[in-house]
Amino acid sequence: MIVAVIPARGGSKRIPKKNIRDFLGKPIIAYSIDAARASGLFDRILVSTDDPEIAAAARARGAETPFLRPPEISDDRTGTAPVVKHAVAWLQANATPPTFACCIYATAPFVEATDLKAAYAALKASTQAFAFSVASFPFPIQRALKRVESGVTPFFPEHAEARSQDLEEAFHDAGQFYWGRAEAWLEDRPLFAPTSIPHILPRHRVQDIDTEEDWVRAEHLYRALQQAKADA
Repeated sequence: MIVAVIPARGGSKRIPKKNIRDFLGKPIIAYSIDAARASGLFDRILVSTDDPEIAAAARARGAETPFLRPPEISDDRTGTAPVVKHAVAWLQANATPPTFACCIYATAPFVEATDLKAAYAALKASTQAFAFSVASFPFPIQRALKRVESGVTPFFPEHAEARSQDLEEAFHDAGQFYWGRAEAWLEDRPLFAPTSIPHILPRHRVQDIDTEEDWVRAEHLYRALQQAKADA
């Protein structure tokens, strides 16, 4: 069995009701549920939440909420991996055990079914533990600066005069989805490791949403992408 797990904790502090807030006409979590459904990959799409209001919104969009997430993994210090591990363990104990589980973030309106399918195919064809979305940094990280009392100074002085084209390209987690073999989630294997396959996304389809400014930027970017598709 292949399962999607969408973590959606209640009680967001920086953006109230973040996971079900309206994003250009529908709750933002709906984009993740819709992409999972459109991929045709998943036997079950579960939303892991501690909030009955989020659970109701998820069910209205076609996802399942067969349990409420326990308090010990529902605070703002809990990472993604324990939430997925809990869902996989719950399925093993109460339903058909999954072979693959894909965590899809609830605030990922740019996630697309084609990327979910491509990353799954790459993972399934390999012996690796995980496959997840990444994007390249728009500027060489080796030439990053930090503020000091007198002004700024390089993080890496040895690269301060290097040409951009001579520096190695760097990537960051795109914050959209994380495919993993069920045993990898259950065994707490590290995600950011040589046993993970990077699925590279274009930078124009990547936007973290943690602040109100992020939210507004994401809406502008989403509108622009939809307009570009309409004009194509």
